[in-house]
Amino acid sequence: MSTAFGQSTVLGYPRIGGNRQLKRAVEAYWAGRIDAEELAATSAALRAKVWRTLRDARLDAIPSNTFSYYDHVLDTAVAVGAIPRRFARLGLGDLGTYFAMARGVDAEPALELTKWFDTNYHYLVPEIGSDTTFAANPDKALREYREARELGIDSRPVLVGPATFLLLAKPTEAGGEPFDRLTDLVDVYASILRSLAAAGVRWVQLDEPAYVADRSAAEIDALREAYTRLGAVEQRPAIFVATYFGELGDALPALLDTPVEAVGVDLVAGPGNLRRLAGAGPLRGKTIVAGLVDGRNVWRTDLRAAVAAGAAVTALADHVAVSTSCSLLHVPEDLSAETALDPALRQRLAFARQKVDEVVRLGRALRNGTTSLPEPLPPTPAAWRDDTVRGRLAALRATDRQRGAYPERAAAQQARLNLPPLPTTTIGSFPQTDELRRARAEHRAGRLDDAAYTQRMRAEVEHVVRLQERLGLDVLVHGEPERNDMVQYFGEQLDGFAATEHGWVQSYGSRCVRPPVIYGDVARRAPMTVNWSTYAQSLTDRPVKGMLTGPVTILAWSFVRSDQPLADTADQVALALRDECRDLEAAGIRVIQVDEPALRETLPLRRADQKAYLDWAVGAFRLATCGVADDTQIHTHLCYSEFGEVITAIDALDADVTSIEASRSRMEVLDDLAALGYRRGVGPGVWDIHSPRVPSHDEVVGALRRAVAAVPAERLWVNPDCGLKTRGYPEVEASLQHLVAAAAELRGN
Repeated sequence: MSTAFGQSTVLGYPRIGGNRQLKRAVEAYWAGRIDAEELAATSAALRAKVWRTLRDARLDAIPSNTFSYYDHVLDTAVAVGAIPRRFARLGLGDLGTYFAMARGVDAEPALELTKWFDTNYHYLVPEIGSDTTFAANPDKALREYREARELGIDSRPVLVGPATFLLLAKPTEAGGEPFDRLTDLVDVYASILRSLAAAGVRWVQLDEPAYVADRSAAEIDALREAYTRLGAVEQRPAIFVATYFGELGDALPALLDTPVEAVGVDLVAGPGNLRRLAGAGPLRGKTIVAGLVDGRNVWRTDLRAAVAAGAAVTALADHVAVSTSCSLLHVPEDLSAETALDPALRQRLAFARQKVDEVVRLGRALRNGTTSLPEPLPPTPAAWRDDTVRGRLAALRATDRQRGAYPERAAAQQARLNLPPLPTTTIGSFPQTDELRRARAEHRAGRLDDAAYTQRMRAEVEHVVRLQERLGLDVLVHGEPERNDMVQYFGEQLDGFAATEHGWVQSYGSRCVRPPVIYGDVARRAPMTVNWSTYAQSLTDRPVKGMLTGPVTILAWSFVRSDQPLADTADQVALALRDECRDLEAAGIRVIQVDEPALRETLPLRRADQKAYLDWAVGAFRLATCGVADDTQIHTHLCYSEFGEVITAIDALDADVTSIEASRSRMEVLDDLAALGYRRGVGPGVWDIHSPRVPSHDEVVGALRRAVAAVPAERLWVNPDCGLKTRGYPEVEASLQHLVAAAAELRGN
C-alpha cells in the first residue's frame, strides 16, 4: 500500500450534522437571529466533529474543504473567482454575495439549480462567459486545512476539478462555451495549487465526475492536457483526481497518461473500470484509489466481494488505497441513532459512519493479504416477499399502460372541468409552518390523539382552500399539511418500506430529506390520500387535485433494495399508485397529479444505457396513471433538470398536463417541447419558489409572454416552479397574486 497516500480514505462526508445543525444555523442567519460570527462558529464545530470522527475511525487519508454553507460547486466558483457580474456589482460583501447567488435577491434571480449527475443532490450552475475574469481565491480551502491541522490532522483539500466545473457551467449572455475557457481556468488552479503547497498541503483532491458520462475525443484530450499542465506545476501538492458515479471509458487511460499521482475509480457504479485498468498496462508510480464501498446506498458492503475486487486492482498497480465509491454526502450520518428499526433490517444497513469502518477494514485486509472477513449476510427474510403483488405483475398486459387518444381525452376533460384559458394552479404543497410540524411531531409521539390531529390538519386544509379561492386560482390543492415529505409520506404507508428517525440527507442548501428504505415487495395497505383530497373538494366547487408522487421519484428518493431490478420495484410501486388513482377517481376527484421530478435525475449517464431505463420508467408511470377514465385529467410535474435529454420520454408519459421548472432556466425547455411537436397541456413555472424573492407582476407577465410565444394559449397552464412548502405565507400570497393577475392580463389580450 502507498505510505504517501495511505490505505484508506473517503471522498467526502455528510456536512449538515447528525441533527441538521447546519440547516438550523444557516436558516437562523438568513432570518437575522444569529450573526455571521455565530454561523461560522457553528460550522467550525461541525467540521471539527467530522474530522475527529474520521481520525478516531483510523482512516488514513482525511478530506477537507468538503464543508459548504450551501453547495460545493458554488464554493468552487468562489475559489476560482467565477462570480457573475450581476452579483458582484451589488456590493453585498463575500457572504452576502454567496447567498445571493444561491437564493437570489430582489435585484437578481439566483443561479440556476439542477441535479448533480444522477443523484438527488442539487448544485448551483456556474455562469461562465467570455467576459468572466477568473482569479484564484484559496482562502476557504486554506482556512479549513489549517483548522484540521490544529486538531493534528493533515487533511487533503477537495475542489471540483476544472474540466468538470466548466462542463457543468452554462454560458452568460456575453456568450462563448464555458469549456473553451479551460486553459484560462487551469492557470487559476495552478495558482491555487501553489498556495496550498506553500501552506504545507501534501495532497489535493480534484473531482472530475463529468468524465463518467459520454465525452468527445476533444473533451478527453482537453482533460489530458489540463492535468499534464497541472502535473508540471512546480511547488505543488500531489494530485489525486477523483472520479465517481460510473465508468470512465477512454478518459481513464487519458488520466493515467498524465503526471498526477493518484486516480480514483468507482468500482461500485462502474465495475468496467477494473477492465480498463487491466488493459492500461503497468501502473507504475500511480496510486489507484479503488471505490469499493457504495457511497450512495445504505446497504452493507459485501466485504468478501469487495476484497476480491481490491485484490484484482492490487495486482495491477504499485499502490492501492480503498475508498468509498463517491462522497458520503448522499447517505445519512450514523446508523447507531436508528434504534427503532427492525433488527433484521438494521443488521443489513450501513450509514456514513459505518461505511468508514468498512473502508478501513478493507484497506487493512488488502494490506495484510487476508480474507478473514465476516460471513455474508443471511438470506432475505421470507416475510419481505409478497406473492400477491408478484402475481399481479405477472398478469399485466400492454393495455394496462394505455389510455384513449389525447384529443378525445382533452375534450372530455374540458367538458367536465370547464376551465378558462391559461388556467392557474399550484404544484401541490403550501407552507409548512412551525405549528404544522409541531402537530405532526406531537402526533407521532402520542401527545396528540388521532381526532385532534385530524382536526388540526383539516383546519389547515380549509385555510389553504379559502386562500386559493380568494386569490382566484382555478384548480386548487389541499396543501399537503399532513405530509412530512413527498416520498417519505408514501413510504410510511406502503409495505416494503422502512422510515428512519434521523436519516437526514442534504438535497440542496438547507433543504434536507429523510429517504425511506425499500427492503421488500411493495404493496398498498389502504388508501393513502383519498380522505384529505375529498375533504378539500367538499369545501369548494372548484376542482381540487389529488396529489401523488410517481414511481420513479419514489425510487430515486429512497434507498432502494439491490436484490432485484429497479424496473420490478418501480412496477410494484406503480401498482400501489394505480389503486390510489382509481380510489381518488371513484371518490369524485377530477384531476390527479402524479409527480415525477426525478425522471431526468435517474437517467443513466451513458447514452447506451438510457433507452432501457426510459422504457421502464415511462412504463411505470403509465401503469400508475392509465387505470382512470378519459375524463379524469392526469397531471405530472418535473423540476430542476436538463429536460432536453428526456424530452421524448416526457412526451411518452402521456400526461394530460405537464408542469415543469422553467423560471431559472428562462423558459429554455419550451424550445425543446416546440421542436418535439408536443401537443398536450404544459405549465412552465413562472415563479422560482427556491428563492425567497417575490417576482414582480411585470416579471411574471414577461415569463408568460415568452411561454405563449412557444405554446398555444389553449394548452398553457400558469403555475409556480415547484411546491410551496419551504416558503412563508406572506411571500406565497404576494407571488400568487401576481401569478393570477398576470394570467388575467394575458387572457384579456
